[in-house]
Amino acid sequence: MIHPTAIVHPKAKLHSTVAVGPCTVIDEGVEIGAHCVIGPHGYFTGLTTIGSDNRFHAGCVIGDAPQDLKYAGAPTRLRIGDHNVFREHFTAHRSTKPEEETWIGSHNYLMANGHVAHNCRVGDHVILANGVLLGGHAVVEDRVFISGNCMVHQFARVGTLALMQGGSAISKDLPPFTVGFRINEVCGLNVIGLRRAGFTPEQRLELKQVYRALFRSGARLRAALEDARSRFSSPAARTLIEFVSAAKRGVCSDAGGAEAVPDE
Repeated sequence: MIHPTAIVHPKAKLHSTVAVGPCTVIDEGVEIGAHCVIGPHGYFTGLTTIGSDNRFHAGCVIGDAPQDLKYAGAPTRLRIGDHNVFREHFTAHRSTKPEEETWIGSHNYLMANGHVAHNCRVGDHVILANGVLLGGHAVVEDRVFISGNCMVHQFARVGTLALMQGGSAISKDLPPFTVGFRINEVCGLNVIGLRRAGFTPEQRLELKQVYRALFRSGARLRAALEDARSRFSSPAARTLIEFVSAAKRGVCSDAGGAEAVPDE
């Protein structure tokens, strides 16, 4: 199952069902679970733990050192779940400190030339299209779709079931269930994603009402949040409200209508 031109460190831990393609290098601290397929010309290093049934296409670099000037060479970690696809030349870097880790969940589809930086957290059922760049410490929650050539600034968060249109960029938090476009703007709810996720018409209507209360009321954000908390109590509504309330970098603003005014 291991091509004769591959270089696998004797202390690397590979399940007996792992297939390794030609010219791939796997270093000492790497652990790879059952039924993973490693394509040609890959590089796997660091304290990298990979679950089962993952597929890595040609040229992936997984677990290399973080691109952070403060990094001093400590042994740091990358953890990957199960049933992920990493397309050609995808890169994922390990964390900056031994007590931390970069984390990628399960059932994700990560397309060619994308990058997950150090200390990022990527949830489950996430799609990152070609050329997506996640800066250090970024958080991408479950069922997010980020289109081609999008950029997520370091420490920014993307909420569950959010969508970023192609070529957009955020340095603020993108709330759950919304559509991000251009730079730090939203243009409504990810209605198609909500339908596919099984949200009923009543649930989608309530989320529209929460969206208007938060982003199109013209009120200051703190007042808009208090108003929304008093009016909406469903789990989805609470998810949106609490995500916005917890934002430390600010949240993306609505592109049309009267947007909520940030608190000073």
